[in-house]
Amino acid sequence: MAADFSHAYAVIMAGGGGTRLWPLSRKDKPKQLLPLIGQETLFQSTVARLKELFPPERILVVTVEEQALEMKQQAPELPEENYLIEPAPRGTASVVGLAAMVLQKRDPQASMAILPSDHFIRNVDLFHYLLKAAFDVAADNYLVTLGITPTMPSTAYGYIQQGTPLKGEYKYPVYTVQSFREKPNEETAQQLLRMGGHSWNSGMFIWRADAIIGEIHRQMPALGKALNEIGTAWDSPNREEVLKKIWPGLKNETVDYGIMEKAEKVAVLPAGGLGWSDVGSWSSLFEVLLPDMNGNIATSASLHLALETNNTLIYGGSSDRLVVTIGVDDMVVVDTGDALLICKTDQSQKVKDVVEHLKKHRQEKYL
Repeated sequence: MAADFSHAYAVIMAGGGGTRLWPLSRKDKPKQLLPLIGQETLFQSTVARLKELFPPERILVVTVEEQALEMKQQAPELPEENYLIEPAPRGTASVVGLAAMVLQKRDPQASMAILPSDHFIRNVDLFHYLLKAAFDVAADNYLVTLGITPTMPSTAYGYIQQGTPLKGEYKYPVYTVQSFREKPNEETAQQLLRMGGHSWNSGMFIWRADAIIGEIHRQMPALGKALNEIGTAWDSPNREEVLKKIWPGLKNETVDYGIMEKAEKVAVLPAGGLGWSDVGSWSSLFEVLLPDMNGNIATSASLHLALETNNTLIYGGSSDRLVVTIGVDDMVVVDTGDALLICKTDQSQKVKDVVEHLKKHRQEKYL
């Protein structure tokens, strides 16, 4: 069924911390608020990408209070009432539920795309085409996910196993979902790549607001009940009081585990050629930034002198601080003034463990 795009909305999930990009990404300045790729921040790039398809009044942002002011300054074209503030992070299932509840109150026919704020997409035209195709599938009451066609046996993403082709006159190949798989080890990732028929789980979803609310009530009844209470107070002076009372008690759950894995009608569009990255680690910058002839990348205002250095990323925060590397291969060097990170490129995912260590030992000034 062709979707009525006048009832289509985009919801940007923007409350994350981006701990795998420490020491640059911090609590008060997470990665989506940083200009990691070009002049715009990742959040601004996301808004710009969506404004070509949705008017500003149909773009919503769900975030936490600590980040909301900065986001409003970075994207002043979005209406104030389109910023939905979580009192505290409670997982993506709660984010999705809150946005769906608000949209259904505004527009009972609303359909919505759920999109992270910190992804990089090179082929924007194809992205727009896929979103429109996904809204058409969602109009038939499917919960739709955009899968990313794997280019390597990555262990950084969950995988979606596609089932049979979906019957219907759709603009793009679409399949039922046979299963969702957790992030695999390297051996399993290689096996999934050889098998074919699997996509990376991008965390991008499209569905009717009433369809996802129905699944929340079926699978997460406590969240459904909480959303009913919040919805009753949403247009009253008691909104903030009710939200702050109920929200902290919600179960911290992802929409993947809480809803998608057991939902009744789930479909996947396997997207190849998007030029997509979740910018989920320092090593991922090698996928989106142009290296020099030796494979090196010097970002930000870095002054970098490289001698016999190959395939190395240098991120320096100061324009007058010189970073020199000699005989270095396949490394990441990040200098933020108060912290210096040096690691092998293939170990950069472990930065998240460093953040956990700092939390455990209460070294808050570095977080």
